[in-house]
Amino acid sequence: MTKKSSGVDYETAGVDIKAGDALVEWLQSDQKRQPHQDRIVSGIGGFASLFRVGFPEMKKPCLVTCTDGVGTKVKLASQFKTYRSVAQDCVAMCVNDLICTGGRPLLFLDYYATGKLDLTAAQEFLIGLKAACTESNCALVGGETAEMPGVYQENDFDCAGFAVGIVDEDKALGPQKVQKGDCLIGVSSSGFHSNGYSLLRKVFANDLEQWKDILLKPTNLYVNLMTEIQGQCELHAAAHITGGGIENIPRVLPEHLQWKRKYWEFPDVFKEVQRRTGISDQELRETLNCGIGFVFVAPSVEKTKINSLILKHGFEGFDLGVME
Repeated sequence: MTKKSSGVDYETAGVDIKAGDALVEWLQSDQKRQPHQDRIVSGIGGFASLFRVGFPEMKKPCLVTCTDGVGTKVKLASQFKTYRSVAQDCVAMCVNDLICTGGRPLLFLDYYATGKLDLTAAQEFLIGLKAACTESNCALVGGETAEMPGVYQENDFDCAGFAVGIVDEDKALGPQKVQKGDCLIGVSSSGFHSNGYSLLRKVFANDLEQWKDILLKPTNLYVNLMTEIQGQCELHAAAHITGGGIENIPRVLPEHLQWKRKYWEFPDVFKEVQRRTGISDQELRETLNCGIGFVFVAPSVEKTKINSLILKHGFEGFDLGVME
């Protein structure tokens, strides 16, 4: 005897499988060539992706892997229904970390979770994601879209990224290469990037509408700048300035040397945060990027060339001192 249906199924529980399938079909319909297309054996749509490896120009090829999210900046993105820019944040937070090793990005996967899948919002996110991957010479080969009613409310969503790259072990950047006399050169950020938003949302809570464009500016992508500098200059280390501000820099410096620091003037938006909170200069530097999103450590003879390349790519350079 067949039991009478309770009238409850996956869809009535809040999960729309058809919407998820439609999103995958939409993504697969894009026939544009991706970076490293010739190495992609199978990508989006399967259970996992296949990517051909083998880099004859490298003596000791090592995979570089990293993952990151966007933090509570997603709360602003959902509030103002701005998804493309936060997708660039998702890519940038990963690939900017990856290139600190001296490696180059190859693959990217994303995780996008929401209470109820809004196809328009998800498509906007993926459009931004693909554009940022293309700019970073990184192939989007897969991901996960999760619909979780009860975990996320209303328009809430979260996202994370996963990047894979390659570096020749003997050419990897890091503390082991930094020498006495090396200079530190900062590269301008686009604003707050993707850190400190638990603080920033409170600081600007009463006039969010006025500040939304500044708060939602995406994180700069530094891959192309790094590629050109590596091709033309000797480079010893690099640091991505994220949560913790300038205290990210000592992570790539050797313990036996001292960094003689030079400080810079904060851009106006960071001064505004300081005016509203009253926190000290040093505390601000240790909380936000304060206008510097990336740092190069190189022989002092490379300083002029590196600064010229920074300007060529539309950024501003900062003298952050030397190693002693």
